[in-house]
Amino acid sequence: MSLELFTIVLFLGAIAAGFLGSLTGLGGGVVVIPLLTLGFGVDMRYAIGAALVTSIASSSGAAAAYIKEGITNVRIGMFLEIATTTGAVLGAVIAIWLDKKYIALIFGCVLIFSAIRTITKKEEKIDPLAPSDKLAEKLKLNGSYPTKEGLVNYKVQNVAAGYSLMTVAGVLSGLLGIGSGALKVLAMDTAMKIPFKVSTTTSNFMVGVTAAASAVIYLQRGYIDPGLAMPIVVGVLLGAFFGSKLLPKINVKKLRMIFSIVIFFLAISMMYNGLTGKL
Repeated sequence: MSLELFTIVLFLGAIAAGFLGSLTGLGGGVVVIPLLTLGFGVDMRYAIGAALVTSIASSSGAAAAYIKEGITNVRIGMFLEIATTTGAVLGAVIAIWLDKKYIALIFGCVLIFSAIRTITKKEEKIDPLAPSDKLAEKLKLNGSYPTKEGLVNYKVQNVAAGYSLMTVAGVLSGLLGIGSGALKVLAMDTAMKIPFKVSTTTSNFMVGVTAAASAVIYLQRGYIDPGLAMPIVVGVLLGAFFGSKLLPKINVKKLRMIFSIVIFFLAISMMYNGLTGKL
């Protein structure tokens, strides 16, 4: 394959990654890593390095639009970033020394767990009168988001549990290069009882900061190739822009289905190739 064709294919794949990443809160890494390792035989650690840069670009492209629309809870995002960035640095250090097949297996397990939890989770109505966590009140984390029917108020619960899960999400972000959007959404949606649309958009806001923390480690080790990352970053920004335009018009049920199908398919592919030594 010529260099020009390789760049074009990467660019188109990055558009798809940015589109899906902005819709689901995953970041583009979950599509970019399989594209590079399975499609082009790129070394796993270089793929993770490119995915981290992609996650930063995807988050930057989508976060601004969601904040402007009033869906993202910036205060929650900033508070939980303390946990995720600490974990991300630790995860990146572990990834430098861990065998690639174990990274692929952990990658697959995390995504399958996320897909199953998302599909089996029942829809919950937000109760604006439900008591909130005392810590959430002290930190002023409760908020509201716009809908067609008007503003919907919500109260944050289980702040300590959410913070602990975010630390784990940060470790996995540094280890796998995926921004850990899947776990961040689950932590906010399930543990902290934050509405799904707020969880996905706040996750998008957080993914870039978390990825930047672990990207520094990969950059120091020489695992971020500018020639590989550049077409991906441009494509992801375009895809994230289109995704951010679609999100306010899509219902939560369809969003969960897209979220689950994409990450389940990619998880199976990565685990198979990790076990057969193709990565």
